[in-house]
Amino acid sequence: AQLVESGGGLVQPGGSLRLSCTASGFTFSNYAMKWFRQAPGKEREVVADITRSGGSTHYADSVKGRFTISRDNAKNTGYLQMNSLKPEDTAVYYCNAVFIRSYWGQGTQVTVSS
Repeated sequence: AQLVESGGGLVQPGGSLRLSCTASGFTFSNYAMKWFRQAPGKEREVVADITRSGGSTHYADSVKGRFTISRDNAKNTGYLQMNSLKPEDTAVYYCNAVFIRSYWGQGTQVTVSS
C-alpha cells in the first residue's frame, strides 16, 4: 500500500501548481486525506484536509482562498490546486490518507522563486 505524489516543481511568485496523490493497495475512498508541508527548519504543518466523500474541506489560514483540495475516488487520487503562490509556500508537500491506518507519500518539492 502506498501513496505517490507528483506535480511539484519550480514556479514564479503568483504562479500555480497542481499536486496529485495517487493511492494503491488500499481502499482510498474509505480514507480522509490531508496535505501537509514542511519548510526547511520548520515543523510539518497541515495545509488542507478533505473528508472521504469530498463533501467537506478545511484549510490553514495561510492558504485559504488560494489552495483547493479535491479528490476523485474513482481514480484513487487526491489533488491540491495551488494558485497565487508565494515564496513562503516553498516546502516539501506530503499527502496523508488516514482511517484505520495512516499512509504517507514520499513528498514533492515545491519552490516558489523568481
